[in-house]
Amino acid sequence: MKTKKFTILHSNDMHGDFLAEINGEKGKLIGGLALLSGYINKVRKEEENVLYVISGDMIQGSIIDAEYKGISTIEIMNYLCPDVVALGNHEFDYGLPHLLFLEKVANFPIVNANLYIKKYDKRLMKPFLILKKAGFDILFTGIVTKKVMDALSKDELIKTFVSLKEASNEVGRITNAYKNDDIDLTILLTHIGFESDKKLAAMLKPEWGVDMILGGHSHTILEKPEKINNILIAQAGVGTDQIGRFDITVDDDTNSIVDYRWQLIPIDSTLCEPDNDMLEFINMYKKTVDTKYSTMICRFMKRLTHPSRVEETALGNLFADAFAEIASCDVMLVASGSIRTKALGPVVTLMDLTTCFPYDDSLTRFSVSGKKLRQIFTHILRTENKDGEGECYQVNSTIRAVFDTENHKLESLTFNGKKVKDEDEFSVAFQGYHLKNCSSFFGITFDELNELGKRKVISTSCKEVLEEYLKNHQNMSAEVEGRLTY
Repeated sequence: MKTKKFTILHSNDMHGDFLAEINGEKGKLIGGLALLSGYINKVRKEEENVLYVISGDMIQGSIIDAEYKGISTIEIMNYLCPDVVALGNHEFDYGLPHLLFLEKVANFPIVNANLYIKKYDKRLMKPFLILKKAGFDILFTGIVTKKVMDALSKDELIKTFVSLKEASNEVGRITNAYKNDDIDLTILLTHIGFESDKKLAAMLKPEWGVDMILGGHSHTILEKPEKINNILIAQAGVGTDQIGRFDITVDDDTNSIVDYRWQLIPIDSTLCEPDNDMLEFINMYKKTVDTKYSTMICRFMKRLTHPSRVEETALGNLFADAFAEIASCDVMLVASGSIRTKALGPVVTLMDLTTCFPYDDSLTRFSVSGKKLRQIFTHILRTENKDGEGECYQVNSTIRAVFDTENHKLESLTFNGKKVKDEDEFSVAFQGYHLKNCSSFFGITFDELNELGKRKVISTSCKEVLEEYLKNHQNMSAEVEGRLTY
């Protein structure tokens, strides 16, 4: 039996988490790319056969990334030198043409199997990669989340395979065509969420020989990897505070993993020395950004938090109330995921605000019947939407919604204390990205939203109007009030 040991380090959903933070009484540094790079360099020196992979969402989440539209992130990733990377939904945040530009900036391969150019039936990205390491051949391919399909839903040139079944078929096509007797290890880099990873693993045929799924998107923290259909499944949370590590032994005769150990490694200053060259490289961008974005916007009465996307939050309430006033609407739905930090204030700088709310999206108002408003709330509050992969929302102060999780139904919906009736009419405002995908996000079609003929674009830039609003409203505060109750 010919075997070889490999160490596979994996990250996902890094979201521009470039800088370390101080944690604990001893002032221990945690996370940040300088420490992460230091650990990766350390492992590369200690172990013989090391691979480092990233399962999507390098882009978006920091002011440095937003200012340079991802170019800074890719240049920093070039320094980190991953062996292979898969696409996540946020790689599309600056548009498809810009993503194709970023791919050219990258010095590392980016793989994806299920994005196609419609007319020519050709894959948009490199569909697979075979890495040769220590005389062994390792096959990588990538699968993206349905959220990428949402981002590209209006692009007539691109088609995608959206269901898990179709995605599994794409994996089969790749492995059938390229997994020959020389392929010793097959790894899927996915960005579809942990629960979907498990479902995908169950669908894959054993003959395809997939050994491992390294995923992202749901920001899942694990104590140990799952094993389904003899496929190991792991994910490494979110940001750069930790990294996943597999130490595996691969059998060349059976092309399989015969032994493994997985750890979720906390990245902190007790683990390794920071990579000071990396830190200096990041600081080159940081100095420029600090100068531009240090302006104070406003001051809140206290620090407002946004600890979870799937529940009502104080910061979410403030933003929803602000947008409702700006849009002069009865009901405002602010995507929880568009609020990118867990807290803001009490002093709010332009950098703080841009980091917290980076998306420069439009704001559109419609008029809908009470019946359709109930339909929308039934859809967004449904239990299965809170699995870490759904689209949840913050609402303004006029709304109180109660959802019965046991019976899976909207128990009550009131506007200004009065029950919403089917025949009532309400003005509702949405962000542009969510409007484009209203059928999947709200359970209602664009034609249904527009049937009363009262559509109006309020703003082409949510970010700009929010900044202006906060500049002119000082000492604000907000609380969790029970606007959304489960």
